[in-house]
Amino acid sequence: MGEPHQGERRMSELVTHALVRDVELPYGAGTMALITLDNGEDHTKPNTFGEGGLNELKNALDAIAERTDLTAVGVTGKPFIFAVGADLKEAGSISSREQAHLVGQLGHSVFRRLGELGVPSFAFVNGAAMGGGLELALHCAYRTISSGVPAVAFPECFLGLVPGWGGTYLTPRLIGPEKAVRLIVENPLSQNRMIKGPEAYGLGLADAMFEPADFLEESLRWAARVVNGDVVVDRADHEAADWTPVIEQARGLVDLKLRGAAPAPYRALELIGKARTSDRDTGFAAEDDALADLIMSDELRAGLYAFDLTQRRAKKPAGVPQVPGRAVTKIGVVGAGLMASQFALLFARRLQVPVVLTDLDQERVDKGVGYVHQEVDKLQAKGRITADQATRLKKLVTGSLTKEAFADADFVIEAVFEDLKVKQTVFAEVEEVVSDTCVLATNTSSLSVTEMASQLRHPERVVGFHFFNPVAVMPLLEIVRGDQTDDATVATAFTVAKTLRKSAVLVKDAPAFVVNRLLTRFMGEVLAAVDTGTAADVADHALDELGLPMTPFTLLQLVGPAVALHVAETMNTAYPDRFPVSAALATMVSTGGDMLHPGPGEVSNARQVRERALRGLAEEIRIMLDEGVVSAPQDIDLCLILGAGWPFHLGGITPYLDRTGISEAVNGARFLP
Repeated sequence: MGEPHQGERRMSELVTHALVRDVELPYGAGTMALITLDNGEDHTKPNTFGEGGLNELKNALDAIAERTDLTAVGVTGKPFIFAVGADLKEAGSISSREQAHLVGQLGHSVFRRLGELGVPSFAFVNGAAMGGGLELALHCAYRTISSGVPAVAFPECFLGLVPGWGGTYLTPRLIGPEKAVRLIVENPLSQNRMIKGPEAYGLGLADAMFEPADFLEESLRWAARVVNGDVVVDRADHEAADWTPVIEQARGLVDLKLRGAAPAPYRALELIGKARTSDRDTGFAAEDDALADLIMSDELRAGLYAFDLTQRRAKKPAGVPQVPGRAVTKIGVVGAGLMASQFALLFARRLQVPVVLTDLDQERVDKGVGYVHQEVDKLQAKGRITADQATRLKKLVTGSLTKEAFADADFVIEAVFEDLKVKQTVFAEVEEVVSDTCVLATNTSSLSVTEMASQLRHPERVVGFHFFNPVAVMPLLEIVRGDQTDDATVATAFTVAKTLRKSAVLVKDAPAFVVNRLLTRFMGEVLAAVDTGTAADVADHALDELGLPMTPFTLLQLVGPAVALHVAETMNTAYPDRFPVSAALATMVSTGGDMLHPGPGEVSNARQVRERALRGLAEEIRIMLDEGVVSAPQDIDLCLILGAGWPFHLGGITPYLDRTGISEAVNGARFLP
C-alpha cells in the first residue's frame, strides 16, 4: 500500500499492535496465548487494520503456531474497543484493482489463521466491533461479548463496500441468512444502524455474554470450561435450508431503497447467497474479487468523502466563535404541540435540566407534557432507560400557562406558528421576563432570524436553532446567525447542540437557510416540469437512478402540500426568478386534491427532468456559496447528508455534481478541487 510521504501523518501510522501474553486458565485448562489489540491510543482512536496492523497480527500468530505448550488462543481489545475494521485512509489511497485484490487476500490469510491453529481460538469482544473487527471475531472458534458493548456492525455497504474479510461467508453460516442479511445489508441501509452487545448475543454472534466489570475474567473462566469439555456449544445447521427466498426478498427491499443505484448491497447479497454451498476457499476468493471491484468504484470514493464529513467536519464545525458558551441550567419551550413536545423530551434527556412548556390553554399544556411522559414510558419499556431515570425525566418536564415560568431560564426556544409577526410577538413577551443573557432560539425553517429579533431590546441574543423532523432521529441542526447575533449566543447554541448529540452547521441568515432552500429549488424544478406538460409519474421517478431515500412527490406528501406551497411562496418573494410557485401545486392545495395535474406545454422525458433538477441545484449552490450562506461546499454536503438523507453512495451533492460534469456546465467550474 506504500508508505506515507515524510512528514505526512496518516491513520495507518497508528499501527494496531498484537500484544501477546500467556495466561494460565483456571480449572487446570492449561495455557492460553492472549492477544490484545492495541494501537497505543485512547478509545477515541480505535484499533484499525491497515497493512501494518495485519502484519503485526500475522507475526504474532506465526509465533503462536510454532508453540506446542498452548491449549488455547484468545483475542481481545484495548479498553472500550475491540477493533473497528480496515484502515479507511489506506483503502482510499489504493490505485489499482490488483492492489485492491491483495488487500482482500491479506486480510483473509491473516484472519483465517485464528481458526487453523490446532487449538481452540476465542474472541473476547470487550468493546466496539465493526467491519473487519467483527470479521476477526467470526474467524475464531468461539466468542464472548460484553453486555456493555455499544456498537456491533458491518457498515461496509453504507460506505460502498462489502464485508470482504470473511463476513459474507461466515456470518450466514453461523446465524442463518435472514439475520445475516439484516446485519450486513439492511442495517447499513437504515442510516448505518448499530446493534449493542445484548442484541449481538441474541442474534447468535457470540456464544456467551458477561457484564463489563469482570468481562475478561469471566470470559477466561468460560473458555477454560470449553477447553476442558465442560461446556459444549451447539450451533444450528443453516446449510440444509433454501436461502433463495431470503435473498430475493432482501433484493426487493434494496431495490425499493436504492433502485439499483449502488452496487455494494447487491454484491453482498450475491456473496451471502453463494455462502451456503461454497467451501471456505471459494467463498473467500469471491470476497476478494468483490473487494477489488468495489474499492476501485466511484461509490467507495463517494462514501469515504461522506464518511469523512460526518466523522470529522461534523465534530469540528466551521465558524464557531472561540469564546465560551453560557451555562444552561433551565430550558423554556414556547408552544406545547408535537414539535415542541419533542424538543422538551430531547432537552430533558440530554441536558438533564428542568424544561418548561407554555401554551395558550391548559388542555394544550397538559397534552404536551402528557406526550413527553408517554414517550418516557416507551423508552423505559424498551429498556433504554431505568425506572429511576424515567421518574427523573418526568419530573424535569413541566407546563405553565404563563411565560413567567421562563424567568430563570437560560435558553428559550419557540415552536409556534410559522408567521413572522406571531414569532416577534412571542419573543417580545419572553424578553419581558427573562434575563438579559438568556438565549432566544427560533426553530423557524425559512423566516428571517434578523427580522425576528429586530424589535427586541437585545437582538444580539436571538439565534436560529433549526431542527429536522423527527427531532430525536435527524442528526442535523442548522444554527442560524442573524445580523446582530453575538459570539456568546452562537457559542452557546453550538454547546447545546453538542450536548444534544446533534451535528450543527453554522448558517448565515438567508431565506430557508440550506436544506429547505435546496429542497425547495429541487422540488420547484420537478414541479415546473409538471406545470409544462410532463406527467406527474414521469417527473416523480425521473431521479430514481440516484437512489434517493424517497421520490420528490413522496417527500411532498410527507411535508404536506400546503406547507410546501407556503415555503415556495416565501422563496418566490425572495427570489422570484429562480423559485416560481407551481400552478399544479397551488391547484392541488386549493382544491384539496391528492393529484398533480400536468399543465399545457412541452412534455419532458425522465432524463430531461433529472438534468433540469440537478442543474437547478448546481446553480443554487453556487449562489449560496457566493452569498456566504455557509463557509464551504463541504457544509452544503454535510447539511444534505444529515438533514435530507442525501445518499452516502453519492458522496456529497457537490462532488456528485462535479463528477457528472454538471458543475462546470452550469457554473463554469467545479465546486471542489
